[in-house]
Amino acid sequence: MYLEDISPIIFEWGPVVVRWYGLMFAISVLTGFYYLRKNGLRKGFDEDTISTLFILVLVFLVIGARAVFVAVNWSYFMENPHLIIRIDQGGLAFHGGLLGGIIISWIYCRIKKLNWWALADLAVPGVATGIALVRIANIFNQEILGREAVLFFFERHPTQIYGSLIGIALLIFHNYLARRRELKPGYLFWNFVLGYTLLRGLIEETFRDNPLAAGGFVSEAWGAGFFTVVHLFTPPIVILCLLMLWWINRTQQPYREL
Repeated sequence: MYLEDISPIIFEWGPVVVRWYGLMFAISVLTGFYYLRKNGLRKGFDEDTISTLFILVLVFLVIGARAVFVAVNWSYFMENPHLIIRIDQGGLAFHGGLLGGIIISWIYCRIKKLNWWALADLAVPGVATGIALVRIANIFNQEILGREAVLFFFERHPTQIYGSLIGIALLIFHNYLARRRELKPGYLFWNFVLGYTLLRGLIEETFRDNPLAAGGFVSEAWGAGFFTVVHLFTPPIVILCLLMLWWINRTQQPYREL
């Protein structure tokens, strides 16, 4: 979605600049911590453990997400190195954030002898909320733009809205699955990663105006492009998720038996 004369800034007060992206990210962080703490305490994790883990994951999530985004857009940041740390202006790659969060949380849980799988499940509501809200902020930053399409209702696809709806749909589906009686640790998390990977690859990435990999093509009529780098990474991630779900079903005990 492209809107003219829209500002990424909510208000300025002296040197303080409050942006839509920063606000949405902050709300996502607070929402994630609320659900992690609430459900973590209910499952028997102590508050210090939850708080420490959340801070570690948040720091490494941002580092991983920004590092991948900068790497993918290195030619731009090489000319503007002062913008590398300006995450308030947007530019976080989901897969980089996911990888950073998984690595640091796994290390922490190994050291503390905690059930990583159970804690990963508790992170889903916050991450899904973050996807929904940050994609709205992308509208104000005029980024994550869709491709132009001749046969579409608008000039270009509103891919930020597509991405936000994906986050909302995954949150609703997570809440539905969470009511099941025979849930096993890790099942909710890897279902979420699987769902996001498929929906982003099939919907958001198809209509998003991203560079194509070698041999790709664009349908100017429908504004659909194949294949981007994310498209190429989608099948391996889907296979990984399916393997993890298979492993969980074979090895993990249901929550009620822990």
